[in-house]
Amino acid sequence: MIGKLTGIVDHVAEDHVLIDVSGVGYLVHCPSSTLSKLTVGAHVSLTTEMRLTDETIKLYGFFTADEREWFRLLQTVQNVGARVALNVLSALSPRDLEKALALGDKSMIGRAQGIGPKLALRIVTELKDKAPSMMLRGHGGETALAAFTPRGPEADAVAALVKLGYSQGTAAEAVVRASRELGEGAALDTLIREALRAMGR
Repeated sequence: MIGKLTGIVDHVAEDHVLIDVSGVGYLVHCPSSTLSKLTVGAHVSLTTEMRLTDETIKLYGFFTADEREWFRLLQTVQNVGARVALNVLSALSPRDLEKALALGDKSMIGRAQGIGPKLALRIVTELKDKAPSMMLRGHGGETALAAFTPRGPEADAVAALVKLGYSQGTAAEAVVRASRELGEGAALDTLIREALRAMGR
């Protein structure tokens, strides 16, 4: 199993990159978000996922382990294969995907190429319960985190709401909504008040 590739970018195409690793060229399929950061001749290190079938061996590459985990998780949904998963990750960053699932926003998922309303709804429905445990990995500690990857005041707001007795999922969703209403840079106390207000409606 190939889990990581480090080498020189030899060629960048519409849906893949060719990486020269000590004279061996590896063709790696990537989301457009990864491809857009690559330039020929540059040194690169990609986290990879190898898929072996009766007919082919394919490598999929990502800049972060989080993207690879989302790639895997998306394919647990019926009718979502590798190509569709890459399309979703091309259209949405992991953070945007987390927010879309936390809010049940199928229209956001539907931005991806090849994702119709029914499939977008299936992705939201099937991953809403599976995703939070994955999102918490690697963020450590006993601090309760939201059903998206919170940072700064957002993480503190979720932790405060959990201490008040709200479940992690409820707190996460409320903070996501409050953050979206208030915009970036909202203060902690403002986030908590708006989240409590939203839950009280």
